[in-house]
Amino acid sequence: MTATLESTSDTLTMAGALNRALADALGEDERVLVFGEDVGTLGGVFRVTDGLAARFGETRVFDTPLAESGIVGTAIGMAMNGLRPVVEMQFDAFAYPAFEQITSHLAKLRNRTRGAVELPIVIRIPYGGGIGGVEHHCDSSEVYYTHTAGLRVVTPASPADAYALLRQAIDSPDPVIFLEPKRRYWEKETVRLDHRSSTLDRAVVRRSGTDVTLISYGGALGITLEAAAAAAEEGYRAEVIDLRSLAPFDLDTVAASVRRTGRAVVVHEASRFCGYGAEVAAQLSETCFHYLEAPVLRVGGFDIPYPAPNLEKHHLPNVDRVLDAIERLQWDDAAPLTNTEA
Repeated sequence: MTATLESTSDTLTMAGALNRALADALGEDERVLVFGEDVGTLGGVFRVTDGLAARFGETRVFDTPLAESGIVGTAIGMAMNGLRPVVEMQFDAFAYPAFEQITSHLAKLRNRTRGAVELPIVIRIPYGGGIGGVEHHCDSSEVYYTHTAGLRVVTPASPADAYALLRQAIDSPDPVIFLEPKRRYWEKETVRLDHRSSTLDRAVVRRSGTDVTLISYGGALGITLEAAAAAAEEGYRAEVIDLRSLAPFDLDTVAASVRRTGRAVVVHEASRFCGYGAEVAAQLSETCFHYLEAPVLRVGGFDIPYPAPNLEKHHLPNVDRVLDAIERLQWDDAAPLTNTEA
């Protein structure tokens, strides 16, 4: 049964939840516009904008030329004149031509004008691997944006968060880089359609545990949860934190967990060297040093250009690599709890 607009919940894929969030935002606020490459008639490569152009018209939802810098530059001008653009960069690496607009202007204009000019723009970027795509279609480019002061960077890992966080991102007065993990577009769950997250910058605990903290986000969260379940069979009670917000980083939630467990592993798809996990490890080392029983470890992609589709399963983190990291941590008596104790 298809939910009506008045329904408060529905079972949706992540792509469907994002579509519904865009539709609800367009319906509630005439200042909201959706545009980008193939988002109109086609409904987007992943059909996230399917049906929106027909419903809201070509002045609210429309296709643009294949010129990413022009897309973001146009959005900046629109936002300066009171609109709230939501633009799509069709694939992660396709956003690089717009990088100068994003880092030099979008991120800095509010600060440059001492708050007089707000740029409430959401840049939606499908990112990450796990779909058998070729290079330029599977990048994990989050650190380019998190390193740029003035940008919020958000990545949902579930349909419910996709809806709630996108609604909040569109409401935000700050520019938001909204990273959508492609490998999770087709996962389903019940989504509250009356819920608009008020915690755009907060992490959440997805699984409670006492022995080790596993920290992840976006596409890698599924593997991390699987690894936590597998670790439980070996006697390790792993707590799993979904960061959701990469910038700002919710150190309070993460540090509170690590102070309880004394051990931490960060899991992400991006290459390990200078990856997001390096910053997490550094902050935890600074704030939780006297609580740590072992160094903070990182599990990420290898330090290589993204491989061919038939090799990506070797490049991306998997359950075995996360379990190996857990077992590398220092354990008293070199043994975890028994299964009965877990």
